[in-house]
This record gives sequence, C-alpha cells and structure tokens, in this order.
Amino acid sequence: MGKRSDFPRRKNDSYPTPYEAVIPLLPFLRPGTEYVEPCCGGGQLIRHLEQHGHLCTLAVDINPTGVPYAWTGSAFNISECDGSVFITNPPWTREILHPMIAHLSDMAPTWLLFDASWAHTKQARPYLARCTDIVAVGRVKWIPDSKFSGKDDCAWYRFDREIDGRPVPTRFWGRA
Repeated sequence: MGKRSDFPRRKNDSYPTPYEAVIPLLPFLRPGTEYVEPCCGGGQLIRHLEQHGHLCTLAVDINPTGVPYAWTGSAFNISECDGSVFITNPPWTREILHPMIAHLSDMAPTWLLFDASWAHTKQARPYLARCTDIVAVGRVKWIPDSKFSGKDDCAWYRFDREIDGRPVPTRFWGRA
C-alpha cells in the first residue's frame, strides 16, 4: 500500500482500517460523535469507533461488504452530512483523494486517514488552507496476516472550509 513497494494495490484501494490507526483520533472526537463514513468498505472503522461510543449515521461505499445498512454509491454523490463530521480512511490515489477533500469539507469538517508525508508535498498546497489539524499515527499494519507494518507513516487530517476566504491555521499533534 506504500509508495515504495512493488506490490499491486488492492482494487479500489480497499485496505481495512486497523484499530491502532483509530486510537490517535479518539481524543479529537466529542463523546457520542455522530458521523458519516463515505468510504466504509467492510466497516472496520465503523466498528472501531462504535467501541468508543460514536455513531455512524450514514455509511457509503462503491462496494460495501460488512455494513448491512450501507448505501452502494460514491462519496461524491453525498450532498449533505447527516452527522457533525465525516470520518473515513479514503483511497490514497490522489485523483480521488484530492477532489474528496474539497467535496466533503465543503459540507462539514472531515477527518481523513492517509500518508503523513502528503502534507510536505507541492500537491498538498491547494488543500492545506482547509487543513485544521494533523494527528500523527505512525506506521500501521494494513494487512492483518502480514509480518510487516506499512512502509509509510500515516496521519489523520482534519479539513474544513476556509473562513471568509482565509486559510485556517493548522495544528500538528505528535504521537503521545
């Protein structure tokens, strides 16, 4: 799943969210947060957040497999947030990720889990004006049966609309 491996990527960037990746996000969510999961896949992220009292109000994926109430469809077809925030582990493919940042954060604050190095690239520049928080996760094991963790550090990024056309300040939260 990393930039430096020659393994073929899974179809639709379908990598279940490991529990270890969710733990750093928890302090940033209000108790009982109601959220929309626009890339729910097999529902692992939903189950992890449910363990901590958070409620998924809408789950969507182009191929949902583990969430009986999920809608089949694209995150780009969502027109409003049926919760206070979007939370997802999106496809890391930039042609999908970048438009998703803009689309979702135009509607509501949006937490996305992807590679930590993204924030240091030129391609991030148009989206950093929306980035309010970066929460370090580190490396996680994306493939449960693998002996190895991923090769890339990850982070949770929180995006929100610009206020009056001004960029929002970004806060970085290191690993505890």
